[in-house]
Amino acid sequence: MPKSYLIDMDGVLVRGSELIPGADSFLTRLHARAIKFLILTNNPLYTPVDLQHRLRRIGIDVTTDHIYTSAMATAQFLKWQNPKATIFVIGESGLTTALHDAGFVLTDHAPDYVVLGETNSYSYERITLAVRHVRQGARFIATNPDPNGPSEAGVVPACGAVAALIQTATGVAPYFVGKPNPLMMRTALRFLNEHSENTIMVGDRMDTDIRVGTESGLETVLVLTGVTTLDMVEHFPYRPTRIVDSVAELEI
Repeated sequence: MPKSYLIDMDGVLVRGSELIPGADSFLTRLHARAIKFLILTNNPLYTPVDLQHRLRRIGIDVTTDHIYTSAMATAQFLKWQNPKATIFVIGESGLTTALHDAGFVLTDHAPDYVVLGETNSYSYERITLAVRHVRQGARFIATNPDPNGPSEAGVVPACGAVAALIQTATGVAPYFVGKPNPLMMRTALRFLNEHSENTIMVGDRMDTDIRVGTESGLETVLVLTGVTTLDMVEHFPYRPTRIVDSVAELEI
């Protein structure tokens, strides 16, 4: 039986708002052979519907069932931990929708958890509230450890950077759910109804995609269409199973 795929989005299928050549034909081949796959992203900003629309505009036709975000993984993790918890959130609709769909109450008053995601407009007032809640005993969760991310104007601070600010102010380190935490892989595999030994992780980053795939027991494929060059691979203590120039080269 052919293996299933977990596929990182940015740097593998898309680069910013542009399709990486061959990515659409790769997914078409997966569809044609009825191979199960999920498109993964550490970015919790957008809902699967938003991401489906973004991908469709540039030529990638997938359903929302093919998309899995760190926000969804965070909501699932919290549901396992305490399904009746109350949550204070810093984030956009991708995160708040995932938490609402999981049945959580979002509140500013004495929450059980502070959950930090990405947002396009970090509020000093809400960061201050997060600090106070954590100092008063709320558990501190963050969707992903990425310190920065891309934008049309250049690099912007991301979840990891703001998490460091809250950690410095409180002395409490967050628990990061997204890659490279193997927890995200396990929740994604459950979502896909698949096992690690029958799944391939495809990514462009050694420090997140290949690391988390390796630690989760998956076969890994590094593509060179993102941030990692061939020379950089030698600096890591682990190696991908395969290295290809792009997903267009992958035989299904």
